[in-house]
Amino acid sequence: MIIRQEKPEDYNEVYKLIKEAFESAEHSDGNEQELVVELRKSNSFIPELSLVAIEDNKIVGHILFTKGHVNAVEVLALAPLSVLPAYQNRGIGLALMREGHDIAGKLGYEYSVVLGHPKYYPKAGYIPASMYGIKAPFEVEDECFMALKLKENKTTLNGIMEYDKAFGI
Repeated sequence: MIIRQEKPEDYNEVYKLIKEAFESAEHSDGNEQELVVELRKSNSFIPELSLVAIEDNKIVGHILFTKGHVNAVEVLALAPLSVLPAYQNRGIGLALMREGHDIAGKLGYEYSVVLGHPKYYPKAGYIPASMYGIKAPFEVEDECFMALKLKENKTTLNGIMEYDKAFGI
């Protein structure tokens, strides 16, 4: 498997991949592919943190991290993470997260925040965001709103996560 930065010529294939990946998802509004289109146009988009996984000469996975804020601290929002159904449960999502976390740390980001399945994201080191003083801007179970510290630091984040307006939050 190869993981690399997404290129503009990948956009159509990634759009279809995201749509297919979320078609049968338990918690989905069916609009994740449109969210990615809007986020790419935003000031929150970080090209280096839009990654694809390639296997069998096709894109089988995609991950996107965009800029968010907690108080004055710039953090990352991981959303969405998509893997084609036929390629799920093979470690592709975890590999995309590891690569994204590595790049994000090198770019100087301290935290990544995700709203997701409480049994999946902890495999990549995510814990309830409340442990870092990060609160969701919406009602959600504590175990589903998670964060990962990308760098050892003493920054205390006591505030509400602010997402890009494309999220509609």
